[in-house]
Parts: sequence; C-alpha cells; structure tokens
Amino acid sequence: MGPTNASIRVRATIVWIVLAAATIGPIAAAAWSPLVAWRGPAYIVACFAGIAALCLLLFQPLLASGMIPGISRQQARTTHQWVGGALVLAVVAHVGGLWITSPPDVIDALLLRSPTPFSAWGVIAMWALFISAAFAAFRMRLRIGLRFWRLVHRLLATVIVGGTVVHALLIEGMMETVSKAGLCLLVLIATLRAMARVTGSRAHNRAE
Repeated sequence: MGPTNASIRVRATIVWIVLAAATIGPIAAAAWSPLVAWRGPAYIVACFAGIAALCLLLFQPLLASGMIPGISRQQARTTHQWVGGALVLAVVAHVGGLWITSPPDVIDALLLRSPTPFSAWGVIAMWALFISAAFAAFRMRLRIGLRFWRLVHRLLATVIVGGTVVHALLIEGMMETVSKAGLCLLVLIATLRAMARVTGSRAHNRAE
C-alpha cells in the first residue's frame, strides 16, 4: 500500500519548511550581525553572496536526485542547471566583493599562500565549481560520454561541497554560528543522501 495523498502533502510541506528555515534563517541572522554596521558595501555584498551560494548548494543535490516534492524530474533537471548558473554568479560576486575590499588578500588566497586556512578550502571549492560548470556547458560540444560526465560531476560535486562546508565553518564572520552549522550539516546530509539514492537507482536499473 503506497502513501496517501495526505501523507505526500504533509511530507512536501515539512520538506519546504525545513528548506525555508535552513536558508532564510542564516541570511536573517547575518543581517543582524554587528559587522554589518561598520563594514563597507563591497564587503557586505561579498558576504551575502557567499551565504547565498551556500544556500543554493543545499538545493543542488536535492534537485539532481529528484528529492524535492512537487517538482517533476524534468523540472528538477532544468532547475538544477539554472541554480548551478546562479551558484557560479554568487561565487563570482563573493570573490569580486572581497577583491574590491582587499585585492592583496584575494591574490594571496588565489595563489594558495594566504595564512588563513579557510581561504584555501574556498579557492579549491571555487575552481571545482568553475570546472564543473564548464563541463556542463560544453559537454555536448566536446562529446563527453554520459558515464564519464557523471563520474567527473560527482567527484567535482564532492570537492565543491566538502571545500565549501569547511570554508564556511572555519570563517568567523557575519554568519551566526548555530544557523551556519545547521545549514552546513544539511548540505552534507543532502549530498550524501542524493549520491546514495542515485547510486542505488542505477544499481537497481542494471539489475533489471
């Protein structure tokens, strides 16, 4: 006996409430940070772009594995692509704002010689994201096989998520600690759950 319509609606409501709380909470908490009062506009934009990128990252594995209720597989696939583009723009805005604030610090971070440990993790995640986006944009033109693409995309996604979470957790900035940790935890859980779901689905299809 399958789930009833009522139980499906309840599950969908719970999922959307959790997603809304996990993304709106950290943004609202950052808006009340004391740092906002004495930081420049470029720094504030950079910080909120980074927070937005972390929030968008929560949706990517859920969309890729079709785990968001109320969205068809085709809609989820298309939305995954658009969110990926928005994620790239958010990271560019994040780095660009920090560049305006302090170019030497950004140069040191990009060259992996920054004394702050979180910088290296952020840069590694950034380049993995850019490579993943380039692969997605030119996959058909380069005639990259589906199996190879899935393998590369999964490896890059692991680097993106892992690097971003470590980067975020190590920073002591505008984000409030508890809401940030909760969002990072959900991103990790969503990514692991999505990978397990996709792997299980493909194994089941091969068995049939």
